[in-house]
Amino acid sequence: MEEPSVLDYLKAKLTPWRGPAPKIPEIPQPGVEQSGAAEMIPGGELSTPESVDIPASQIASSVPAVVPERVSEVKARPLFWITVGSFLLAVIAQASLEPGPNRAWTLGAVLYLISAAGAFVAAWRGEWTAHPLPESQPRRDSLRVRYPGLFIGIPLALLALWLFEDNLFTRLNVTLWLLSLVAILWTFWLPGSQGESWVRRLYRVFSKPEWNLSITRGTLAGLGVVALILFFRLYRLNLTPPEMFSDHAEKLLDVWDVLHGQTRIFFPRNTGREALQMYLAAVTILLFKTGYSHLTLKIGTVLAGLLTLPFLYLLGKELGSKRIGLLAAAFAGISYWHNVISRVGLRFPLYPLFVAPSLYYLLRGIRTSNRNDFILSGLFLGIGLHGYTPIRILPIVILVAVGLYLVHAQSRGLRKQTLWGLIVLALMALMVFLPLLRYSLDNPEAFSYRSFSRLGSLERPLPGPAGEIFLNNLWKAMTSFAWDDGEIWVISVTHRPALDIISAALFYLGMMLLLARYIRRRHWLDLFLLLSVPLLTLPSILSLAFPAENPALNRMAGAIVPVFLIVAIALDGLMTTLSNRLSLFWGPKVALGVAVGCLTLASLQNYSLVFEEYQRVFELSSWNTSEMGQVIKSFTTSVGSPDSAWVVAFPHWVDTRLVGMNAGYPLKDYAIWTDQLAETISDPRPKLFLVKPEDTQAINTLQTLYPQGVLQEYTSRVENHDFYMYFVPPRQ
Repeated sequence: MEEPSVLDYLKAKLTPWRGPAPKIPEIPQPGVEQSGAAEMIPGGELSTPESVDIPASQIASSVPAVVPERVSEVKARPLFWITVGSFLLAVIAQASLEPGPNRAWTLGAVLYLISAAGAFVAAWRGEWTAHPLPESQPRRDSLRVRYPGLFIGIPLALLALWLFEDNLFTRLNVTLWLLSLVAILWTFWLPGSQGESWVRRLYRVFSKPEWNLSITRGTLAGLGVVALILFFRLYRLNLTPPEMFSDHAEKLLDVWDVLHGQTRIFFPRNTGREALQMYLAAVTILLFKTGYSHLTLKIGTVLAGLLTLPFLYLLGKELGSKRIGLLAAAFAGISYWHNVISRVGLRFPLYPLFVAPSLYYLLRGIRTSNRNDFILSGLFLGIGLHGYTPIRILPIVILVAVGLYLVHAQSRGLRKQTLWGLIVLALMALMVFLPLLRYSLDNPEAFSYRSFSRLGSLERPLPGPAGEIFLNNLWKAMTSFAWDDGEIWVISVTHRPALDIISAALFYLGMMLLLARYIRRRHWLDLFLLLSVPLLTLPSILSLAFPAENPALNRMAGAIVPVFLIVAIALDGLMTTLSNRLSLFWGPKVALGVAVGCLTLASLQNYSLVFEEYQRVFELSSWNTSEMGQVIKSFTTSVGSPDSAWVVAFPHWVDTRLVGMNAGYPLKDYAIWTDQLAETISDPRPKLFLVKPEDTQAINTLQTLYPQGVLQEYTSRVENHDFYMYFVPPRQ
């Protein structure tokens, strides 16, 4: 065999998937045998030959002559067309799956399979690689605690648990609960392990006599992403979506109860709800004076959606780089999925809001063996359990994460303190969960009704074998990102992909990159990211009694966190490939252009989905209670009274409680049935009746009772939503 040259060595280094680089033989020296410059002598000691002066001309003659290539030419040599081709093919595949008159999944599925195979090959060859995971920074935990904190905290917690009776927060039980939480927190918290506290950093910044502001390209990119996200989340907030439905009425009635002394732990109305949104809405009313309105609910939930994104950014940093974090926050921020569930005004965004920080501190705690991170993860988990029912799956996700870590090589030597961290996490979550724990012990059926009514036969028998329904639901949920997001119009543009074309293509390709890297590197985080998507969609998948409710973008909202992390990992890897495989001048520019182009295309489609398609579907599917409320409000502020206006009830028409809320009377239900109309004759005041045009019986009855009345049609801004106004003048 010929001896390898330096060029052979360089090629091998640039193509590591072909095998290890050849070993370059040492330069032969006069008087030294080929076996090496150092020989082992009996006794195990090394014998080094005496140094010999070698003429430079002799050294030069012994080295093969190689003309060095420019770095840019060396970088441009390896091909990367598999990477680019796989990405373009995935985009074409996803575009073919978009809704249309001749929509079919066959072509898209075939193209996706080819694209996925190409992405796997590109990842395996090192052509398209995900950003390396950060190195572990383990530290030894002494496992010491401050035992006086336990002696104080546990009795206080038990006393608070006993006082959380009657499903009410009181000053006494809340005070004892918070004191016990502080005591347990003090018991386990390690001072100084988080580095300099944010308080000291803030003090150090403001104590400087002068500030120097440095704006980099990264700063400008971050500001641009923030501006784009704020536009998508706040634009036309009062109009998109336009109307409330019955669930909103239940929420606003609960908020009324809170502001009038009924400080419940769990709200039993409408099959039961956790309390966090009710108190958030109550604070919104007190701060912004928005009243019992749709906007009040929207402000809180949009804020929850926005607060998710910084933790998504931090998770991206934890999984690789700031660029991954920024891309994940950007694509989630503009996504129609996260935007819609945040705007609708219900509890749905509370699920990803607490998944993101819980996982961030958990993953960082595992990587750094920092007990305080486990504490913070437990605190966010405990608070999240007061938010939205599907987050009850998160403790299982955390257990899976820790279990995967423990069975992989990365945990060698750290398993004991990781289990210790998990115990601390669970204890902190339990302390925050304490009020709901008492309610669940006192009312187990009410606490678990919503979950079990979907999982089992509590409300209706299963429509088939449980295993078959589960597998079918799993398939629908995992393909919903590219094919069908379900039939629930209040939180989706029905029967279309849950992701835009660019995000869906990057998501499925990103899964292939993570799979290839896991097979090669066996890092537990890659496997966890892949498994976390189906795990966090389980609240939707487990709708076995009502399989038509799966997929449900609200119940699978926790998956927003890993889904957009995978999207960002794929795009970051594509940018790295383009930057490294093109010239030094064009590589970074092309990579940035591709990222901006992908974000622009995704923004345009998501804008259309939220502010055009979703808006239109919502207007057509919901009833215009806001218009009815405005009519009654105008009547009561001019000639009438709030008690002399009614909405004649009709099956499957408006929720008459919402009419009162939109009119400014949150406790007023304006419903009256046709057979009750005669009871209004004794009232001499001006009267107003709102009637559905199809309700001819009510119209005839009103004309018989009040022949002097005036019937007028109200033309709604939405077709097929007109209604009649029957005005009765006051009795003389």
